[in-house]
Amino acid sequence: MLNRFDYRSPQTGEAEVRYLDADFRVLRAGAFVRCAVTGVPIPLEELKYWSVERQEAYAGPEAVAQRLYADRVTPG
Repeated sequence: MLNRFDYRSPQTGEAEVRYLDADFRVLRAGAFVRCAVTGVPIPLEELKYWSVERQEAYAGPEAVAQRLYADRVTPG
């Protein structure tokens, strides 16, 4: 298993990741994970937002808010 500080040869494709409290562990090598809200690829070296409970990655704080507070958004 790798963690985000293990620098190996460049990978391609989607990684499988286990999200931990302050870090994540790469279970299957790859270059990126997908945002659970938007579906956009997030390069592992840029991954900053995730949910340990949901085991999901997020592209940014807006995606986190959208996922966590979707029930509070009213269509307008």
